[in-house]
Amino acid sequence: MSETMVDQASELNARQRWTVMVVCALALFLVGLDTTIVTIGLPQIAAGVSADPGRMAWVIDAYTVVFASLLITAGALADRFGRRRVFRTGLVVFGLASLACAVAPSLGFLIVARLAQGAGASMLSPVALAIVVNVMRDPAERARAIGVWGAVFGLSMAAGPVTGGALIAAFDWRAVFWINLPVVGVALLLVAAVVPESRGLRVRRLDIPGQLLLVLLLGGLVALLIEGPRLGWLSPVVIVAYVLVLVVAIVFVLVESRSREPLIAPSLFRVASFTGAVLGAVAIFVAFSLTLLVTTVLLQEGSGRSALAAGALTLPMAVAATVFAPISGSLVARVGPRLPLLGAGVAVVAAGVCLLIALSVWGPGLNVPLLVVGYVLLGVGVGLANAPITNTAVSGLPPDRAGVAGGTASTARQLGTALGVALGGSLVAQSAPEDLATGTLAGWLVVMLCGGILILVSRTARPATSVRSAQG
Repeated sequence: MSETMVDQASELNARQRWTVMVVCALALFLVGLDTTIVTIGLPQIAAGVSADPGRMAWVIDAYTVVFASLLITAGALADRFGRRRVFRTGLVVFGLASLACAVAPSLGFLIVARLAQGAGASMLSPVALAIVVNVMRDPAERARAIGVWGAVFGLSMAAGPVTGGALIAAFDWRAVFWINLPVVGVALLLVAAVVPESRGLRVRRLDIPGQLLLVLLLGGLVALLIEGPRLGWLSPVVIVAYVLVLVVAIVFVLVESRSREPLIAPSLFRVASFTGAVLGAVAIFVAFSLTLLVTTVLLQEGSGRSALAAGALTLPMAVAATVFAPISGSLVARVGPRLPLLGAGVAVVAAGVCLLIALSVWGPGLNVPLLVVGYVLLGVGVGLANAPITNTAVSGLPPDRAGVAGGTASTARQLGTALGVALGGSLVAQSAPEDLATGTLAGWLVVMLCGGILILVSRTARPATSVRSAQG
């Protein structure tokens, strides 16, 4: 069966192959967009469903936690049952969940719909990349396709606030979910027309215990950060939750250590470069998502700007991330991952300093030029970080473990997004609107800490000579 499917892919001409790439990139754009497009609309969503603003981080993290938790399992299911089949299933689930989000009458309903949306998204991102890799057989063509892939994902994440602000200004908050439906419809038609079926030549066993434990672990961590301010950090319920999360983490490590085909192999973390890449992935997306959430809430709740105006101010960050992503890829190919990782860390530290200064003068007036400089620096950091993180994650491991390493790095990115949103949400929840600026200053210290982590991670990356020999 798999040989027949491989032949289908090899018969595609260049135009058909790049059409498949466009279809997969369209789905990837949706996945990235829905991670950030909702951020700009949190104040409007809270008002629309009569919800406590302090709990609105769940609207984002219900999506990202499920997305992060199911990424690796979705890839294994696609290898077993067919990538096009799972990809199409993911589009249907994502579309139906988007419809449910758009008509949600309450916060609880919206959170459940976002959970389903995250499950659909987990079947799109890794599966779409596997389809592209299967179709693009020529190494040079595949390299170009993966470069485009990375740029599309970075653009989608960064474009979310601007797109969300425009939709809210033109319609209302429900439009950020309605917009998904026509895109999903077009994607489904194109998948049926041009995407060939394929399966993995080696099918991984499903690690059900590890999967369940990972969901509990990530969900527990995020729940602590979101609900901690409301319940009290030293309340009996939260203290019990600390213990439960720790127990789940220990059990997860024990179960995965004894599994023949673990979801995330603990042994991988014995490789310093891999551990550094995972920490770097978490750090850069904590900084990005925390900044996005806190500043867009500050701009709307603290200074009375519209969602469109707040989203427009983030545009320089989107541009910087998009411009520096391919630059980073070229640097990794020529000099290795250390220099771009170091540059990313320095840029993120500088961004944290700019944001701290720009928002510490909130009382007499927001320093908008300095805020924009902070956005640009953070965009530079995000653009520079992604390529070396992926390279560092896989370059220190045998080729047969590259897929697991890449999947773990992708999970780490989504975990960073979830933790950053939860941290930002907890800071916002603890402050009255008039005290938002001073109440969220700790967030900029976290951003600077994330930059420092990236600088340290750059020291674990393999030197340029090792990268070149590995590539050769």
